[in-house]
Amino acid sequence: MAADPVSLAILKTPGEAGADIAAGEAQSLGIPLSFGGPYAGFMSCRRDFVRNLPGRIIGRTVDRAGQTGFVLTLQTREQHIRREKATSNICSNQALMALASTVYMTLAGEQGFRGVAEACMAGSHYLESRLLEIPGTKRIFDSPFFREFVLEYPVRAGTLRDRMLGKGMLAGLPMPDLAPGAMMSTVTEKHTRADLDAFVDAAAAACEEGV
Repeated sequence: MAADPVSLAILKTPGEAGADIAAGEAQSLGIPLSFGGPYAGFMSCRRDFVRNLPGRIIGRTVDRAGQTGFVLTLQTREQHIRREKATSNICSNQALMALASTVYMTLAGEQGFRGVAEACMAGSHYLESRLLEIPGTKRIFDSPFFREFVLEYPVRAGTLRDRMLGKGMLAGLPMPDLAPGAMMSTVTEKHTRADLDAFVDAAAAACEEGV
């Protein structure tokens, strides 16, 4: 199962959903966008498959004071001894990003991490409801969502994106394969309600300009 790690603070874990292996992108765990990288990913599995995983395995434990800690519990040495035949690919950039994610989660803590997830979900649902007030805007999918959502606007998505960029706002990712006006957008915990209202006003003005 592929999973958004932030969503797992409030949704069932892949293991609880019956998955044997879970993987995902860790960029949302405190890693800046940095024009496309470097990033880090994560992969986990049930104990039966641990030896088949590439890379390093981090386990959770407690220290002498009873505090939660994360330690390196398994590192396959094939990247050192098998070289070109190794299946793992660990480099210093990835290790730095993994460290950054660890620091972020440690500082946030369980309650803070859940708060981030709730803020993302609440903001995305608020923004979607407000954008649907723009005449001619409609949903493409009716299924539940965590934070990414797709709407069809009355203007071409690429046109809307360019007009919003002119106002200093990133509207989202055009998805012309779904519909000419289809665009995927999302909200993170860094956006305030005032930010979202300003976004809606700008999108409404851009749509009023027509195709």
